[in-house]
Amino acid sequence: MLHVGINGFGTIGKRVADAVRTQPDMTVAGVAKRSPNFEAAIAHDRGYDLYAAGDDGHDFAAADLPTAGTVDDMIQESDVVVDTTPGGVGATNADRYADHDTPAIFQGGEAADVAEVSFNARANYDAAVGADSARVVSCNTTGLSRLLAPLEETYGVEKARVTLVRRGGDPGQTSRGPINDTLPDPVEIPSHHGPDVKTVFPDLEIDTMGMKVPTTQMHTHSVNVTLDANPDASEVRDLLSRESRLFLIPETLGIDGAGKLKEYTRDAGRPRGDVWENCIWAESVTVSDGDLYCFQAIHQEADVIPENVDAIRALSERTASAETSIQRTNDALGVGRGLVEHEEPARHADSAADD
Repeated sequence: MLHVGINGFGTIGKRVADAVRTQPDMTVAGVAKRSPNFEAAIAHDRGYDLYAAGDDGHDFAAADLPTAGTVDDMIQESDVVVDTTPGGVGATNADRYADHDTPAIFQGGEAADVAEVSFNARANYDAAVGADSARVVSCNTTGLSRLLAPLEETYGVEKARVTLVRRGGDPGQTSRGPINDTLPDPVEIPSHHGPDVKTVFPDLEIDTMGMKVPTTQMHTHSVNVTLDANPDASEVRDLLSRESRLFLIPETLGIDGAGKLKEYTRDAGRPRGDVWENCIWAESVTVSDGDLYCFQAIHQEADVIPENVDAIRALSERTASAETSIQRTNDALGVGRGLVEHEEPARHADSAADD
């Protein structure tokens, strides 16, 4: 049984802890928090051992939240630590994990050089096997990697071009929104997402542009990939539908945006309404002269959670293959379940790219 410590219990940390708890080969060694806020109270209520990430645990005692020790105690008790602290903080913790000789997983808010490998389970699981550290790439890079991996393997990719329409902030990020504007973010081209994708696919040609819009729901990607082959759109749909962490949204569901996607997953019983999969509008998948086009939605709070679980196994060397880990994670967490599968209506025909 792998003992996993989670340093940070915010948007990502609480989801990682709950995901680890569902796994048959893992247990939560504890979670570390700097302050006894509502998230610390939730961690305590859920039975997670709480560790103080600050200088002492006196504030926790005053809040009637007992701690099991310091963050260093938690690291010592852990086979692997998942660092889900705010962007930039993880890098300051790297030496601490190394001092304890405890493998560590960082998040996409950190610079790529914080870890030995930038990780996506579908694209480069084997690169992280036995490493001392890995960085699970950002929500957007995770989503793009999941889409590009099967396209590259099956057809070859000459170049990818992506416009990312990004939420202004997460629902709980009161300091980041809501904004009442539509912003190029950044104005410079490419945005940081393209270079980040190249940390997973070093030889890929990709250009990205970013925009920020006044919503807290999800990101939306407008994707154009020039393939080395010229498959029919129906072939591409079939290929993508076989990927466990891609969900092709059937036109019959009537889901026309992120709001309905989130309502759908809540109605389907997903915890917090989380969407672990890329959600690709099936009717948007179009191929013209080898150029593939589609729209996909990415839930920024949730899509990296299965990747963190797989990264734990990779660093621990407890699983024989990427396929085994991905399947185990999916089965335990419920990835792919609760999102119904429909055959596409027969009237879907391949259309020109400018239709």
